[in-house]
Amino acid sequence: MKFLLYLLLPFCLCAFVVKTTNAQKDSSFVLTKIIPGEFAYFTVDNLNNIYLVNNSNQLKKLNSNGDSVGVFNDVRKYGKLTSIDATNPLKLLLYYQNFSTIVVLDRFLNKRNTINLRRENIFKVKAITTSYDGNIWLFDEGDGKLKKIDDNGDVLSETIDFRQIFDTLPAPEKIIDRDNFVYLYDRNKGFYIFDYYGALKSNIPFLHWKNVEVFNKDLYGFGDTCLYKYPLESLNLKEYALPASFSNTSEIEIENNKVYLLKRDGLEIYKVQ
Repeated sequence: MKFLLYLLLPFCLCAFVVKTTNAQKDSSFVLTKIIPGEFAYFTVDNLNNIYLVNNSNQLKKLNSNGDSVGVFNDVRKYGKLTSIDATNPLKLLLYYQNFSTIVVLDRFLNKRNTINLRRENIFKVKAITTSYDGNIWLFDEGDGKLKKIDDNGDVLSETIDFRQIFDTLPAPEKIIDRDNFVYLYDRNKGFYIFDYYGALKSNIPFLHWKNVEVFNKDLYGFGDTCLYKYPLESLNLKEYALPASFSNTSEIEIENNKVYLLKRDGLEIYKVQ
């Protein structure tokens, strides 16, 4: 059953002062593993499982030891893959934005079901993620609402229209459910942090970050030459200079204190010191 969730006013951004530390040296990143191969896309989950899409559009899951534990060969059935959400290692979400379609896989990469968002009159969605209770968060730009849907595509809850409280509508490219909060990131407007009832707790204007993540109430993101870390408790922004070798990278991601780099000849894994 649909119901409305009410939003609180944003916190005043003047309530905190951001301090930037000196950039750390290249020794902050230690190479621990290389997975050779030509890959078009990858992501990782919180158990250090790695999901790799090769140039033949085959999705393969590797465990933390690098052993193959699952294969999915039907990646291109719904067109170009937009993203893979591995928030829940037991429930993988493949999102195809051009067809407004979500494919749900189990932990062995067997297909559980397919969700056609257009059947639910949801047509404009950039980002999705698994919710804390096993459902799916998405931001419907057509309605201007953050929504939670189930595996049938039925809307379980939704906020009021954001256009009623914001001058311009956010267009989040990443949604993260972590530590009892939902984080929406729009690189042109920053982070929007909500509780599970839809109340806006904060808007933090860190702009133009790439591949953002949240761990233990710390915000992470990449710039062209550095890794950013922003602890929500201390409110002190830290910067870690990226080694020059990181520049020749097609994709970069951080998870569990590790940085993953996708290069032409394989995936490199670094531990953050």
